[in-house]
Amino acid sequence: MSEIESHSAPVDVDDRPNWGRRLLWAGGLFVVVVLATLIASATVPRWWAQRVGDQVDGSITQGTTLGLVYGFVFTFLPIMTLILLLRWRTTWKTGVAALLLGLLLALPNLMTLSIVLGQGNAAHAGDRILDVEAPAFRGGSLAGALVAVLLSAFIAYLMWSRDRARSKERRVRDELRDATAPPPPNEPADP
Repeated sequence: MSEIESHSAPVDVDDRPNWGRRLLWAGGLFVVVVLATLIASATVPRWWAQRVGDQVDGSITQGTTLGLVYGFVFTFLPIMTLILLLRWRTTWKTGVAALLLGLLLALPNLMTLSIVLGQGNAAHAGDRILDVEAPAFRGGSLAGALVAVLLSAFIAYLMWSRDRARSKERRVRDELRDATAPPPPNEPADP
């Protein structure tokens, strides 16, 4: 046995992933998420409707304006965050971070959506609160979200077309450089 082989570190069998521990953590996280979702579905729609109702205070004009602003901002920011982060890096960790950041930025629209599409008592209570205290907020929010989606699609198209034009320019430049380059010198033949 050589000197190098005798001093090598022993192979550690415990470097393998502990799947039992990982499954336990995943199950615990799943239970926490389910419980948080149940608690949130029972409280968030009513709470959000009261916050919006306090801001609008029964005015149709203010409800429309606030809905447009919330719908636009909290749709445009998440979409652009996803586009820019996934354009910058495309690893799975960046994708997860972009998705979580996008969901965080879209929370006001998601809370409004929980009122509109929700079937529970809190969603129905939130719906009644918005009817009385924040008229036209839901319609304004939808219109703002649609404008944000269209603007985001236009910006994404501009970014895509710019990249396409740059790659085409690079390809043409390389072809011109290859066409104008002097031919390589003749190599002597092997005897």
